[in-house]
Amino acid sequence: MLRKWLVGRLLGKYAAEPAYQAHYPPYLSDALPLAPEQPDCTLAGLSARAPEKAIVLSLAGESLGLEPDQEAGLFDHTFADTETLLALHRFAWLPMAGEDMSPAWVNAIWSAWRAKYGTPDDNWAWHPYTACERVINILAFAQRHGLPGRRDDTLAVLANHAPAIAARLEYFGDHHSSNHLANNGRGLFMLGLALGMPNCTNMGGRILTEEAKRIFLPSGILREGSSHYHALLTLNYAAAHRAALKHKRPEAGILGEVVERACSALKILALPGGMPLVGDISPDCPPTLVMDGLQEMLAAAPDVDKAALENDGWLRFDDDLWSALWHSAPEGWSHMPGHGHQDCGSFEVHYAGHPVFVDPGRGAYGETGDAALYRSAQTHNTLTIDSQDPFPANKPYFDDVFRRAICGAPPHLTRTDTGIKLVHSGYMRLRAVGNVCRNWAFHNATLTIDDTVEGGGTRYVERILCTPLNVIRREDSLILGNGDVSFRLEFDPGIEPVLIKGTHWTSYGEGLPATFIHLKAHCPLPWRGTLSLRAEDVD
Repeated sequence: MLRKWLVGRLLGKYAAEPAYQAHYPPYLSDALPLAPEQPDCTLAGLSARAPEKAIVLSLAGESLGLEPDQEAGLFDHTFADTETLLALHRFAWLPMAGEDMSPAWVNAIWSAWRAKYGTPDDNWAWHPYTACERVINILAFAQRHGLPGRRDDTLAVLANHAPAIAARLEYFGDHHSSNHLANNGRGLFMLGLALGMPNCTNMGGRILTEEAKRIFLPSGILREGSSHYHALLTLNYAAAHRAALKHKRPEAGILGEVVERACSALKILALPGGMPLVGDISPDCPPTLVMDGLQEMLAAAPDVDKAALENDGWLRFDDDLWSALWHSAPEGWSHMPGHGHQDCGSFEVHYAGHPVFVDPGRGAYGETGDAALYRSAQTHNTLTIDSQDPFPANKPYFDDVFRRAICGAPPHLTRTDTGIKLVHSGYMRLRAVGNVCRNWAFHNATLTIDDTVEGGGTRYVERILCTPLNVIRREDSLILGNGDVSFRLEFDPGIEPVLIKGTHWTSYGEGLPATFIHLKAHCPLPWRGTLSLRAEDVD
């Protein structure tokens, strides 16, 4: 793939990356660099006292216990996952604990952090995303209990976060900038409002409003291919909106519109048995806590424009006891930069409120091992050819001309009289392989999936299903059930199903058992196959 792109670039077939100046969004050309400002706020100090009882910090994918007087060595810990370390520096364990967090422990841990990392540098502790999360979490705590540490010193350290964040804004051109830049804006906005620093506030507000235009698609859905990240960004923007209203900021109107549209889109994603975790799961906050924080707004949000949402790659279907959600990146290629997976046409199906086939999510970031596996098509409810992903790995510097040359037109995900139809040409990159067409038809208690692959030659065609239910092999079918529900899955003659135990991830680093059903056929093209799922019992 890279060879084809390089040759095309050398021949002038594909455009070069647009020029950009790192860390300098064009809309901030008149505002950078951000000069230090003196804080002007009325937040009280926290009465200093020593912790008396042990504590457990909930970090990304791991929990860490501390005894009194151990806080000085807390930041010397090493972790297998960098996200766990970052969660520690982000004070992400504060919102996880809620009101159960001891102010004495916060005071002690902040003092330990300040002693080691209180001066901005290039360390992980001062990565701009981490710095933003830290000030937001510390300020939220301080508004309830008071500022930890010595008040004047803590105010100075927090104020120093503003120019440090602004100097390393996570802007790298549209093709390399993710939702992190919006989070940089949120950190500056909330910090500036809390500490009475107008330039910091103005910069943060401008970033938030400009980035909302870029990272949310016309329907209101986040463009990055992750349902959890969409929910998290919705929650973050909602917090910024509330702060803007409280301080009578001019950004309040735009932020309110962003939140309303994002909530409308999110309502469609939430199925009766729980929200499918499509794409990456953020380490910042568990999905259940995010959704809990959005319930009131979701209830009040207007209905989404379903046609717009379907154009943006998300389709919801409900029929009697069936509810299902499909995802297909609008261009087929998962958006870069982003948090999407190789899930073209992957779906989650619930019956009478029971999840039957689920998106497995992903338990950790990475390019190898399980992190790579759970991003691939091999763990999604999809169809593969020769074990290849439906679309190649995307790169931010690929342009649309190149993508179309490799994989043809974008996928077509549409409704039919009885269900859903998907047509995509992602496998045209393989010699003599044509379109893949999948039809999902619902009738009473039966779901039928009819698949065709156009082309010539002989290929391995594999259909993959992920279920949280127990799976039992019968002579010509599989029984899926858990005591409350039971389903019979029937497939084409001559196929020997392979059952692989795995995980249905429910949060970063945490999950429940799942079974991956692989139905592989070595067959000449064109090919057609059928799967049938019938509900046999529902309590």
